[in-house]
Amino acid sequence: MTEPLFRIPFETNPNQTVTYHEAIACYEKMAKAFPRIFRLQAEGTTDSPYPLHTAILSTSGVFEADRLRGAGKRILFINNGIHPGEPEGIDATILLLRDFLTQPERQRLLENTVLVVVPVYNVDGCLRRGAFSRVNQNGPEAYGFRGNDRNYDLNRDFIKCDSRNAQTFNKIFSYWRPDVFVDTHTSNGADYPYTMTLIATQHNKLEAPLGEFLQKTMLPDLYARMARRGWEMCPYVDGPGETPEQGLWGFCDYGRFSTGYAAMWNSIGFMPETHMLKPFADRLRSTQAFLEETIGFLHEHGDVLAKARAEALERTLNKKEFVLDWRMDRTQRDSFRFKGYAAKYKPSEVSGLPRLYYDRSETWERDIPYYNTFVPALTVTKPWAYIIPQAWENVIGRLKWNKVQMERLSEDVLLDVEMYRIDSFRNRNEWEGHYYHHNVRVTAQKHQHLFRKGDYVVLTNQPSNRYIVETLEPHAPDAWFAWNFFDPILMQKEYFSAYVFEDLAADFLRQNPAIRAELEELKKNDPEFAADARKQLDWVYRRSPWYEPTHRLYPVGRVLQPTTLPLVPPDKM
Repeated sequence: MTEPLFRIPFETNPNQTVTYHEAIACYEKMAKAFPRIFRLQAEGTTDSPYPLHTAILSTSGVFEADRLRGAGKRILFINNGIHPGEPEGIDATILLLRDFLTQPERQRLLENTVLVVVPVYNVDGCLRRGAFSRVNQNGPEAYGFRGNDRNYDLNRDFIKCDSRNAQTFNKIFSYWRPDVFVDTHTSNGADYPYTMTLIATQHNKLEAPLGEFLQKTMLPDLYARMARRGWEMCPYVDGPGETPEQGLWGFCDYGRFSTGYAAMWNSIGFMPETHMLKPFADRLRSTQAFLEETIGFLHEHGDVLAKARAEALERTLNKKEFVLDWRMDRTQRDSFRFKGYAAKYKPSEVSGLPRLYYDRSETWERDIPYYNTFVPALTVTKPWAYIIPQAWENVIGRLKWNKVQMERLSEDVLLDVEMYRIDSFRNRNEWEGHYYHHNVRVTAQKHQHLFRKGDYVVLTNQPSNRYIVETLEPHAPDAWFAWNFFDPILMQKEYFSAYVFEDLAADFLRQNPAIRAELEELKKNDPEFAADARKQLDWVYRRSPWYEPTHRLYPVGRVLQPTTLPLVPPDKM
C-alpha cells in the first residue's frame, strides 16, 4: 500500500478538522505534484490578511473558463467553510481531490466535468478557532467561527458584498458561471436519524427547462445514489411546527444566500447540511459521498443538463416578465417518507417547566407533509434598459464584478423614462450591518429626466437579466435599495419655516382649487389631521412646487421602449 501524498489530522483523529494553513498546505502539495491537471491560485483579497483561493481540477489540462465551456465541459463549483464552525466540507473536499489525483482510474468521471473549489471561503472565521461557539454540535474538537473578521455572516452577503470575501467571490463566480454549485454546511434544529439533509435551489427560481431537470431528474437520482451509499438523505428539516412530524417546507433562497445568488445565473445550487448531532467523521464522509455522487451524476447526465441550461439562459435573455418575490402556497403539498425519533417532553432541570427532548430508542417512519410549492408574489416587466447615474459607484462596482454588460452615455440626454417614487417601507434593525428595508411599496411615474455624460446604461438583453432586475428593482427582497445603498434619497434636504410658508401655502391653494377641495375633504374625514396645523402645511408643501422633486425618487431610470442613445463602451470614457 503506497503512502498517500499527505495525511490530514482527521485520518489519525476522526474528531479533528484541518486549520486554514493546513488546508492551504494540502492544496499547495497537490498543485506541485500534479501541475498538468491541478492548479491553485490566489484570486483576490478577503477581510483577513490572506487571499481567497481557487483550485481547479481539469483532466484536459485546460484552465480557462471560456475554453472549457467551448469544449462542452460542465463546471462544478464547490464552496467550503463559509461557516467555518461547520467544517466537514473543507476536509471532505481535500480527501475527494486527493483521491481523484492519486487514483487515475477515477478520472474517467471527470472527462467532461471540471472541478472548481474554494478551499476555505471565510478565511477570517477559519482563523478564529475555538471549541465552544457551536454549542449544539458534536465535534470536531476545535473549529472556526461563523462570522468573519468584520463579524459578517457571509451567507447573507452575496448581493450586498460588504466583505472583501464576497467582492472577490462575485468576480470568481462570474468568471466560471458554473452549471452546478455546492456550498457545504452543517445544520441546526431537530434530532432525527439522517446524517445528510439537503437544500436545493427552489426549482421555480430557475427557468423552466432547468428547474424541471433539477426537480424531476437530478434530485431523485441524487437521493437514490446517496441511499445506495448508505447515506440516506432528507430535505433540510425546517417546517411549520416545533418537530418534524408536522411537516417540512422548502427554502426560498433569496440572492443574499449562496444558492439564491447562484440561481440568478441559472446555476443549480445545493446546500448539503449534515446533521449537527452526528459524529464529525460521519458528517465528513457523507459530505464526501454527496460530492462524489454529484460528480457521478454529471458524468452520466452532463449533456442533458447542458441542453436544459442553454435553454434556460436563452429564456432569461428574452423573457419580459420577472418574478421579484415568491410566497409559499400552503394549499399545495407533497409528502416525504420521513424517519424520525419520538419527540417527548419532561420537566426542565433549569426552569422546572416542560422541555422538549427526542427519544432515540423510539423511532417512527411515516409520510409527512412537504410544502415545496412557491408561487409568484411580486412580478415586474423588465424595461428595455436601466440608466444608472454615475454617482452611484457602489452599484456600478457590483455590476462590474459580476460582468454585467454596460455602456455609458457619451453626452447629456433628456429622456422620457419611468422612475419609482418610494412610498413606504419597513426596517429590520441591526441586521448584518444594515437597517434592511422590506415591504417596500413604490409608485411608477413617468419623468423627463436629464441624464449626464458618463451615466451607465444597462440593456436587458443579456444572460445577466435576473441579477440586473432583482438588484435594481427597489421593491425586490434583495435589491440594493433594500440593503441601504440608496438611502440618501430618503432624507429631505430642504424644508420650510411654518410662519413663512403659511402665506405661500394659502396663495397656492387659491390658485389650485382642486387641491384645496382635497385638503378640506381630508380634514372633514380625519379629525386628528384637522387638529394638526403642521401636518396640514406639510401636506400642502408636498403638493407644491417648493417640495424637492428628488425626495424619495429612486434615481435609476427605466427606459421602457427601444431608444437611440449616444453610447460608448465603459473603457472609452
